[in-house]
Amino acid sequence: MFNKPKYNLFKNTNYAIAGLKDIYKNESSFKAQLLAFFLLSIVAFFLGLSYVKTSILVVSLLLPLLCEIANSAIERTVDLVTLEHNELAKKAKDAGAAMVFMAYFIVAVIWLLVISA
Repeated sequence: MFNKPKYNLFKNTNYAIAGLKDIYKNESSFKAQLLAFFLLSIVAFFLGLSYVKTSILVVSLLLPLLCEIANSAIERTVDLVTLEHNELAKKAKDAGAAMVFMAYFIVAVIWLLVISA
């Protein structure tokens, strides 16, 4: 891309932090998932599992957060293109929502496997 600035670790870190702040400020589902992350992390620590198993549980909770960030990017890009109802726009947004849903499914499977092992 021609308009891409040169790589700068400090600037890129600031862009990432700005993105996180904006998503936190404007996406209620991200806030809910962040709350779930903290609450379930606390639960994971009180389950009395080994350090490795607890780490697996806590790290798995990052997956829905990452997927929600990607979903927010998809939704914003679609809204940039059109705010009118469009079947392809709906399918793109639905695919993003499916990604988040699948992330929670994967987390549930990981938790069931780790706790039952």
